[in-house]
Amino acid sequence: MTESAGTPGDPDDSAAGEDRTPDAPPPGKASEPGDEGEPAEKGEPGAAAAPGGETRSGSGSGPGPSPEESPEGWGERSGPDITVKRKRHWLRWTAIGASFVVLVAAGVGWWLYKKLDGNIRTDTSAAAELKQYEKERPVSVVHDAENILLIGSDSRAGDNRKYGRDDGGSQRSDTTILLHLAANRKSATAMSIPRDLMVNIPACHKAGETTTRAQFAQFNWAFEMGGTACTIRTVEKMTDIRIDHHMVIDFNGFKDMVNAVHGVEICLKKPVDDKDAHLKLDAGRHKLNGEQALGYVRARKSLGNGSDTDRMDRQQQFLGALVNKVQSNGVLLNPTRLYPVLDAATKALTTDPGLDSLKDLYDLVRGMRDVPTEKVQFLTVPRQPYHLDRNRDELVQPDADKLFKRLRDDKPVTVVPADKNDSDGKNPGSADASGPSPTPTYSGNNAATDLCKQ
Repeated sequence: MTESAGTPGDPDDSAAGEDRTPDAPPPGKASEPGDEGEPAEKGEPGAAAAPGGETRSGSGSGPGPSPEESPEGWGERSGPDITVKRKRHWLRWTAIGASFVVLVAAGVGWWLYKKLDGNIRTDTSAAAELKQYEKERPVSVVHDAENILLIGSDSRAGDNRKYGRDDGGSQRSDTTILLHLAANRKSATAMSIPRDLMVNIPACHKAGETTTRAQFAQFNWAFEMGGTACTIRTVEKMTDIRIDHHMVIDFNGFKDMVNAVHGVEICLKKPVDDKDAHLKLDAGRHKLNGEQALGYVRARKSLGNGSDTDRMDRQQQFLGALVNKVQSNGVLLNPTRLYPVLDAATKALTTDPGLDSLKDLYDLVRGMRDVPTEKVQFLTVPRQPYHLDRNRDELVQPDADKLFKRLRDDKPVTVVPADKNDSDGKNPGSADASGPSPTPTYSGNNAATDLCKQ
């Protein structure tokens, strides 16, 4: 029996359709009358004009392009295609925006770095003079241990003239501290040197070509007569400790640093009114700003017993509180809080060429970042009133030389408050009286000390 033209084909015929030529009509289905020469309307969904005028469905089984591949005008684009292109467009603009932010941040960071780096002043003259005397200078004993001489300038020139008379712009060392950083960076010891200590000052070059004579005089004359290099050589001759670096800090720099950490708290047992130090405070707890802090550490006649020794103890306690404030507030790990401190510090500093860049200072601070506050210790070189002039000081021996040797050899020392030290008053730095001790005890304090709980 023959099949009629309209009878559907066998299911197997569908598979055979894969081998048809594009022009052949499907088996079992003839072209409808009137189909020829009537292409589908342009843009009609689901239809496309086949070669020879045949109209085919848009199912993708015919030879015509699929909707995704159709050129513009051959049908609307599918949703997934538009979504992908929009996503790529969004990612492209996100990448451009991120790159711009990175470039701006890098530019700002570089500008800030150069600004801070440019704040630091370099003392090349001291380095040049020290080089001339290299043969007579002590050598470093312990690798990686560092000794830095900190000099507080008492110059009354420029912005500092309001703190006293300016004798022709002369400079004085109001405070001098030898800072010893242990090689393992587990401790830091700051030893104050009294400005009125009688010492042997070597012959030093003055401004110009003149040279001072070697003499036995009070310590701060070395800075006034021969500047930083003369002070360094005087300390090295007295202690036999090699000075690796030095920093000179002026009044205004100290004030700015205190302001940068938003003040430091102290407690006063008695009210103070010192016109020379520009300080007037009631008894009790106070948070000192920069100006008040400067008056507090410089006051001599109105606080304590009026001695320079008492003033140095007060300076050490305040510096300890300042260090504690910086560490406890997370300043070193917070860029927004660290920048004002760095800006104030770098503006205040004049250093040797080995510390005259922000990177050098950062490496130094980073090495001290993990030192516990109780291991940041402050003490004063063992001294007593000078036997020929009670207004001057002299070293207590052999205690002073023992302390110098321990610092030189990077050996630990222990400090305790003066009222807890078993010394006889004349000998503020001494070993334990019960016998030899690996860690001699000296009068002093550490950065963990609370000034309001003493």
